[in-house]
Amino acid sequence: MDKGRETNDVVTLKAMRFHARIGVLPHEAEIAQSIEVDASLWVRRSAGQISAKDIVDYRRVYDLVAEVLTTGHIRFLEEAGERIAEQALSLPLVERVRIAVRKPNVALPGPLAYAEVALERDRE
Repeated sequence: MDKGRETNDVVTLKAMRFHARIGVLPHEAEIAQSIEVDASLWVRRSAGQISAKDIVDYRRVYDLVAEVLTTGHIRFLEEAGERIAEQALSLPLVERVRIAVRKPNVALPGPLAYAEVALERDRE
């Protein structure tokens, strides 16, 4: 790699699991349920040797997802994804995100592995 040039790396945390009060039904506002999140972050860094200033701390990403999902009631998966994306884009070096939020235990009349909402957002 040429020094001085910038690159974009993708950092992904897959299948983070949380218990969250999420959904539009009355009991979903009171009883936490399993939620799974994937977060991919496009990180801008200088090409060449990697240093601590070029790294996104995985713990910080996990913590911001946990904070969004465990603070209060969220009505929609889309709302959770938007909040997570907004927080992730506020991290230094993050230029773009893809967030997928999954609800594995959806009450529908037939078999279903999960409901998922995925969104992609760019830093403005």
